[in-house]
Amino acid sequence: MVKNTRLPGPCTLCGGDRGRRVHGSWHCAVCGWRYGDVPDPDLPLPRIDVVYYLRFDRRVKIGTSMRPRQRLASIRHDELLAFELGGRAVEQQRHRQFAQLREGGEWFTFSRELEAHVSGLRAAGEPWQLHARWLSEALRA
Repeated sequence: MVKNTRLPGPCTLCGGDRGRRVHGSWHCAVCGWRYGDVPDPDLPLPRIDVVYYLRFDRRVKIGTSMRPRQRLASIRHDELLAFELGGRAVEQQRHRQFAQLREGGEWFTFSRELEAHVSGLRAAGEPWQLHARWLSEALRA
């Protein structure tokens, strides 16, 4: 079993402070980025499309964004429930899957069925940690 330990400093990609040794070097426990590496500031970050699930009262907005921090800042919500890797096609698939729960636009009643789906996504990790991991994987590719 690999033990996560405090990194010498924050991860330059996600800001995480826990890490583990992999092949002699430190890697962030949150996103997997190798400690000390810095993304090239002259290159744009890779595009990471996510489907987001936002709760506001007993409703959930299912939307998509390639810039989730900006997008979520512009939407009134109580809680970010989950991220799912994918773009417009995945979003439309979820809209069809939960069509019977649609209240209007991209808003759906937060039913047991939708809650179960979100719980399954949450089992993979906290949304922003998943996003950091996906970004790290895309940068390494």
